[in-house]
Amino acid sequence: MRKLILLALVGLVAQLVDGALGMGYGVTSSSLLLLAGLSPALASASVHLAEIGTTLAGGTSHWRLGNTDMRLVARLGLPGAVGAFTGATLLSHLSTSSSTPITATLLALLGAYVLVRFAVRPPAGTGARRSPHGSRLLVPLGLVGGLVDATGGGGWGPVTTTTLMTQGRTAPRTVIGSVSASEFMVTVAASAGFLLGLGTSGLSLGVVAALLAGGLVAAPIAAWLVSRLPGPVLGTAVGGLIVATNLSTLLSWASAPTPVYSVGYTLLVVAWVGFLLLAVRRARAEAASIAMAARQAEATESTGIAGITEAAVSSVASEEAASGRADEQAAPRSRAQRRPAPVLASQGI
Repeated sequence: MRKLILLALVGLVAQLVDGALGMGYGVTSSSLLLLAGLSPALASASVHLAEIGTTLAGGTSHWRLGNTDMRLVARLGLPGAVGAFTGATLLSHLSTSSSTPITATLLALLGAYVLVRFAVRPPAGTGARRSPHGSRLLVPLGLVGGLVDATGGGGWGPVTTTTLMTQGRTAPRTVIGSVSASEFMVTVAASAGFLLGLGTSGLSLGVVAALLAGGLVAAPIAAWLVSRLPGPVLGTAVGGLIVATNLSTLLSWASAPTPVYSVGYTLLVVAWVGFLLLAVRRARAEAASIAMAARQAEATESTGIAGITEAAVSSVASEEAASGRADEQAAPRSRAQRRPAPVLASQGI
């Protein structure tokens, strides 16, 4: 029971990360499952089976909110499914001893990329709601993303979302929504590959159910977090967490002595804290810039309203003055019209 609760917390944390960044569910949960002692193939299979539910719910929500470009979903998801099925089949036939360092190394590299990417130059995009990218980019991107996702237990988001955002030609909400929706196809294909290669031997439905339950609970919380926490700070923190968990797996696999552990984690913590400070400084500067722009816009609007009000008052005053002059000019004519006609002497009256 304690293990299932721990796995549910793993799913919850992973979904919080994924919901806030548009990436990280597979990478985070696979890293924590490897740390808990699962083999790479079983960890990846469990994560992908749980993701069938989370990606379906997330993709449907994004579609209802208008965050998806279905053309982008199809062109990215179909080759991604092919790559995921291939990667799952390959991983299923690798021995645990040989696949553990490969998977941990791949996850550590992905974590390092996310760490540096969000701290140094966070992904940005434009306001375009339809992606202008064609098959020349999306097909190989989907193939690589699906292959990395299946073999690494995660990586669809870090590969595809980051690549599309760095292009700067599609709105971030469209990128995240479309990648999330297309991930359902990738997850189904990877799960099919694992089931064909591994069968159900060693696969615990309790692990899958716990991960799924935690992910479903975290979904609304992640939506709240994304509006509160700066993306660069959260991305940097998550990247460091992924590197730390997989560094432990690699050092354990290599039977590294204690001094190597100490030196490795000291260097990691120093670098992690430095990148976090850089991300916090960048987030504060961006918040200050946005606040200044808002104040300037408010001041401009107030000045414009004041100018319009002053012009209206001047116009009313001018109209009143003109009306007064007209009344003064009309008054003598009116008195002249009311004056009685002179009595003519010729009438004998």
